[in-house]
Amino acid sequence: MFPSQIPGATVVGLTFDNGVVLGAEKRVSYGTHITSKSAKKLFPITDNVAAAAAGMIADMNILVRQVSAHVRILELETKQPVTPNSIAKIMSVIMYQQKWFPMMTQIILAGIEDKKPAVYVLDPLGSVIPDEYATVGTGAELAIGVVESDYKKNMSEQEAVDLAIKSIRSAINRDAASGDGIDILVVTENEIREQSVNT
Repeated sequence: MFPSQIPGATVVGLTFDNGVVLGAEKRVSYGTHITSKSAKKLFPITDNVAAAAAGMIADMNILVRQVSAHVRILELETKQPVTPNSIAKIMSVIMYQQKWFPMMTQIILAGIEDKKPAVYVLDPLGSVIPDEYATVGTGAELAIGVVESDYKKNMSEQEAVDLAIKSIRSAINRDAASGDGIDILVVTENEIREQSVNT
């Protein structure tokens, strides 16, 4: 796959006072060709852990299925929820096993761990980096500037949602591989809520 053919996207993850916001635009492109204008790039994994992906959505679908199966088995064996950190490590191991034919996807994994919001970034080889906020995809450089200028610790949920939308809109305005609306997932200790926003 040539660099010009790697699918584009803009994905953002932000922690707020009692949860995490994940946001992604809906366009799927391959080089200069737009293959879909209504793709889902946000993936709930458990009741309080979700992931967002930039890159090959097919690879991410396979990865989420594998990770979800491992998580269900662990939950049955341990009779307790699996933490976001553990899910990130499971995902990392699966991605590293594919290192000779890597999954062409960058991931932001988010959830609630010990009643605190957590964000992890994974690259195609499975490196795991914890952070308070992150952006990935072809529009990441454009979105991170907006996030870093406006982000503050312990924001309210609405402030975090507004910042995620603002940063993705900024990327959509400059990145031809991003566009066609925005999906938002709000992850809290008790639930995952989804909404869509028109651009």
